[in-house]
Amino acid sequence: MTVTPHTDRIVESEESSAAPSGALACLWRTEDDTAAFAQQLAAQLQALPPGSSVFITLHGELGAGKTTLVRHLLRALGVRGRIKSPTYAVVEPYELPGLAVWHFDFYRFSDPREWEDAGFRDVFAAPGLKLAEWPEKAAALIPAADIAINIEAIDDTSRRATLQAASATGQRLLQALRTSP
Repeated sequence: MTVTPHTDRIVESEESSAAPSGALACLWRTEDDTAAFAQQLAAQLQALPPGSSVFITLHGELGAGKTTLVRHLLRALGVRGRIKSPTYAVVEPYELPGLAVWHFDFYRFSDPREWEDAGFRDVFAAPGLKLAEWPEKAAALIPAADIAINIEAIDDTSRRATLQAASATGQRLLQALRTSP
């Protein structure tokens, strides 16, 4: 089997009908493209001042690639060893030098109050990176995301991602992603 390399950018900064105004549209033709994007995002997150707090929500159907993106991002940030999906545990924490990371999966929540009962308010008040799959299951109890990433499966290997910023931090991160190589 041969792989045909492509040189197209995986981050598309021009506005399109598929991306709302101000959003960043990405096309990931392969999982390697997803990993390359995760590397770019990790570099921007690592450039934030110590003590920063960033909340990224991930949206998309089952199998869209939310957990795959998070795994690549965690690897790019320096997580070693097994990276588990938090579907059953709800949250998987990671301690990296200078950065605490929490990966949430609210898929199994049946009542948004479960977020409050689990004590996640304290986690979200602390500095670090919070990544949440299925945030709509926690409804209005979770804070506003800095960046919302919507991932859509085009076929077995290709994904279309749309990133929208909802804070000044999110806008800075999107701008940095637009200009990264």
